[in-house]
Amino acid sequence: MRAFTTLKGIAALLDKANVDTDQIIPKQFLRKIERSGFGKHLFHDWRFLDDAGLKPNPEFVLNAPRYQGANILVTRDNFGCGSSREHAPWALEDYGFLSIIAPSYADIFFNNCFKNGMLPIVLKELDVEEIFQSIQKKEGATLEVDLPAQVVRTEEGKEYKFSVDAFRKHCLLNGLDDIGLTLQKADFIQKFEEKNQKEVPWLYTTAVS
Repeated sequence: MRAFTTLKGIAALLDKANVDTDQIIPKQFLRKIERSGFGKHLFHDWRFLDDAGLKPNPEFVLNAPRYQGANILVTRDNFGCGSSREHAPWALEDYGFLSIIAPSYADIFFNNCFKNGMLPIVLKELDVEEIFQSIQKKEGATLEVDLPAQVVRTEEGKEYKFSVDAFRKHCLLNGLDDIGLTLQKADFIQKFEEKNQKEVPWLYTTAVS
């Protein structure tokens, strides 16, 4: 997993509350178990006018030229509600979003973001509205997400402090997912296995046919 420290980039505005995981990644695209390849289906029913995904909807925000290449998503309350599918953060990350800013999230989605190297930021509704207004003023407006300082900065110099669990912050800063955390104990695991093999060797015996 890539380390997350400071992120600066174009911020896209999704002015919708209660965006559920079926809207983020529709069920018909959940045919793979690997994490890659879901970005092209992100918000499919909103982004496209056809089932094949060949006709972009010019009215949908992510199809606007000003938001091309965006890596920060700013949205409204209860983002990621619905099912517990991990494909939702997979699709967002694969599309290019590395951080999301909203007043609230569904708990499972919120947790899944951290597990996939994304930073979901919770800010007050008033603060999110101020960020919306700031981004709308200028095409190509950017935000800076500073995880070490736990601050979101606008181009106008306004700063918004956010909270993040210390353990999750450590994992993001060091690029550690569950596997990475386990591998930090590789020496301990190896010593345990060597000791355990001596104590119960029959568990390690290879059957001979």
